[in-house]
This record gives sequence, structure tokens and C-alpha cells, in this order.
Amino acid sequence: MPRLGSLVVLIAGWQAAAWFAGSRLLPGPAAVAAGIGEALVHGEMAMHLSATLARVAAAFALAMAFGTSLGYAMGRSDRFDRVADPWLVLLLNLPALVVIVLAYVWFGLTEAAAVGAVALNKIPNTVVVVREGARALDPGLDEVARAYRFGTWKRLRHVVLPQLGPYLAAAARSGLSLVWKIVLVVELLGRSNGVGFEIGTYFQLFDVRMILAYALAFVVIMLLVETLVLQPVERRAGRWRQRHA
Repeated sequence: MPRLGSLVVLIAGWQAAAWFAGSRLLPGPAAVAAGIGEALVHGEMAMHLSATLARVAAAFALAMAFGTSLGYAMGRSDRFDRVADPWLVLLLNLPALVVIVLAYVWFGLTEAAAVGAVALNKIPNTVVVVREGARALDPGLDEVARAYRFGTWKRLRHVVLPQLGPYLAAAARSGLSLVWKIVLVVELLGRSNGVGFEIGTYFQLFDVRMILAYALAFVVIMLLVETLVLQPVERRAGRWRQRHA
């Protein structure tokens, strides 16, 4: 109920702002919803949403895979952490726009360059979160695993991953929101499809209604992924820590 009430307040505030600003500068919720319906039925919104989702999924998977591996290695090895930390700090502070532009200049306006640039922007954030999780691993459980002669896979599954679960879930939730925003910039600058490309097109036409329609449609999809997938995963990952406490 609180979420529903908050949503009602948001829509009411949006409608009130639309009345004051005028329909050209800020279309109301009904007009934007109608634009979404028109683009889905008669336009190519479904195709553009699918293209953006594919890029988000690919970049997110790459970033989580590489970021988790590097973060765990840095958290478990002080020597490797000292060597890799300057690179991590550099990537954390390098603007996403610079990475995207350089990727397009060096590798061309290709799909690989687009996805790689997005993943590279997300990897440092994953590394930071997972590194802290690796540093917080319980030494006592490591000793138990050694005493019972756990193999690599068994130790990873029963000792490491349950403890890293909350950190991985946090990295995934924060990372997904970052990835899809950067994907829109990548599409705006160098792709011929996707939500970012369409937003750029309608920006040139000063069509605020369709800009909001595409943005809102994709936000709704990301909220569904957040609510139906990531939040349940995060709650499940945190059960181990609650039982352990």
C-alpha cells in the first residue's frame, strides 16, 4: 500500500506540473501513456526495447563476471590488491563518456565496442563491492573447510558463495541501474537502434512526449526486473547471514 500511495502521489504531481508547464514542455501522464501505446502498436518500440535489453544483459553479465573475479582476488591477496588498486582508482574516476568515445574511436562504431565500453564502466563498482565481501569472509569457516578437506568447488559453493551472496546481490542491484543508463548514452552516440537512439531522434524533433514515452517504458521494464528478480535474490542471499548471526 505505501508504494501504491507513493505512485499515486507521483502521478498526481506529474499531472499538476504538466498543467503549469504546458503540454508541449511537459506532457501529462495520459499523453505519455498514449504515446507508449502508439509506439508499441504502430511503431518500433518493441524492437528498440529489445535491442537495449540485449546490450544491458550482455554488458551486465561481462561486468559481473570480470568484476567478481577481480574483486575476490583483490580481497584475498594483499599483494595483488596493492598492485591493482591504482588501476581500480583510475577506472573509478574515469568519466563514462570518455570510455565510450575512446572505444568508438579505437574500435569503430561496433556492437562489441558499445557493450565493452559499458562493461568497463561497470566493472570497477563490482570490484569494490566484492573486494569488501572477500575481506569479510570468516577465517573460521576457512579452517573448517581445510579440516574437512573441501575441494575447490565444494569450498566455493558451501563456504565462499554463501558469504559473498549479499555483496554480489548489492553489486548486481547497483550495477544494473548504472549499466542501463550508460547503455542509453552508448546508443545515443553510436548505435542505429535502441532506446537511446530513439531518444536522440526525438530530441532533434523536440518531441518531449515520445522522449518521455521511451524513457518511461524502459524504466518500467527495469523496475520489473528489480522487483521480480533482483530484490528476491538479495533477500535470499541475506538469509544465510541472518541464520549465521
